[in-house]
Amino acid sequence: MRPAAFRNFLLLASSLLFAGLSAVPQSFSPSLRSATGAACRLSRAESERRCRAPGQPPGGALCHGRGRCDCGVCICHVNEPGVYFGPLCECREWVCETYDGSTCAGHGKCDCGKCKCEEGWFGEACQYPTHCDLTKKKSNQMCKNSQDVICSNAGTCHCGRCKCDNPDGNGLVYGKFCECDDRECIDDETEEICGGHGQCNCGRCDCKVGWYGKKCEHPRSCALSAEESIRKCQGSSNLPCSGRGKCECGKCTCYPPGDRRVYGKTCECDDRRCEDLDGTICGGHGTCSCGRCVCERGWFGELCQHPRKCNLTEEQSKSLCESADGILCSGKGSCHCGKCICSAEEWYISGELCDCDDRDCDKHDGLVCTGNGICNCGNCECWDGWNGNACEIWLGTDHPCIHSNTNRWLWSNHCVPTAWEIHQHKSH
Repeated sequence: MRPAAFRNFLLLASSLLFAGLSAVPQSFSPSLRSATGAACRLSRAESERRCRAPGQPPGGALCHGRGRCDCGVCICHVNEPGVYFGPLCECREWVCETYDGSTCAGHGKCDCGKCKCEEGWFGEACQYPTHCDLTKKKSNQMCKNSQDVICSNAGTCHCGRCKCDNPDGNGLVYGKFCECDDRECIDDETEEICGGHGQCNCGRCDCKVGWYGKKCEHPRSCALSAEESIRKCQGSSNLPCSGRGKCECGKCTCYPPGDRRVYGKTCECDDRRCEDLDGTICGGHGTCSCGRCVCERGWFGELCQHPRKCNLTEEQSKSLCESADGILCSGKGSCHCGKCICSAEEWYISGELCDCDDRDCDKHDGLVCTGNGICNCGNCECWDGWNGNACEIWLGTDHPCIHSNTNRWLWSNHCVPTAWEIHQHKSH
């Protein structure tokens, strides 16, 4: 046998040995289980703590997401390419992090599941060059996802490659464009991944039988009455799920399904409100937090659209703010650097020249455009999935009260209709 082949044989044998040791049933440990089949002596929290990497917060992946936790000991999976081993399944032989389809980005060697980078490269997949010859514009362009957002607003761009945010050190944000955020799987109340009823896959929960919902929070059966259910879904809003989701068994599922811009326990956060009509977030000069723009230094306004410094003279600025009749901002706002800032006291005034009255936009349940669109100079511009003069009609196929095949209205204790839906039901 040639030396190289012999080394490979030893590597395979040692890997399988470690994998076999990590998969030994827990009955061998009398300190954890008193006998075969007996209950674990550890609490669930302590058991999971032992299966979690040091420094990981509650809710972090157990056994590095590569095995199951049995009474404080990781049982590693061996049914995928590569072999997992180690006390916390931290080692994945032969299979390292990849970038754009290449192991270690083609700039390193794989050693026990971790990339050892060549000189001049760094990162978990050796994807980042230590020196960059790209312009900032070219680099940012390479980091934009399919929605034209740099690193999905969940990371920073480094020489045309996304470096995902990792504030807790648990690596829950990942993907070429940081498009996968497994923090989305963590239940806000229990801090468990998928409410303890599923597995997380790129920020989305795959629920076990008997559970469903964005975070597997909805049981298929529910003991709540319709009144109790809707009360839990209202929160501080007058509408269940803030008018942006469906209420089932006291839990909200936000619309549109899968759109991460609408979130919160009662769907109270709608980051679409940070976008202008062209889809630009906070004018490109800020970040969105629960539907409100947090502007970068030097910018202000509801959508961070106004620079604090201006290169225009006062005359030039005013000429851009005058309407056809020569009135500055229609007499309903002030002029700053050639743009009108409409009066904050009159919330309904909008438009480039403060010439629009948002009270002309249709309302539903007291909300302009039902909260499902933008009022654009007296007309509702509805977001995807919504229709109607007031954007009050959800067009999705998974409406909580419509049977997908027959389009029948199916009222139940867990499906509370809105006033509009009742009217539509009666009219048919």
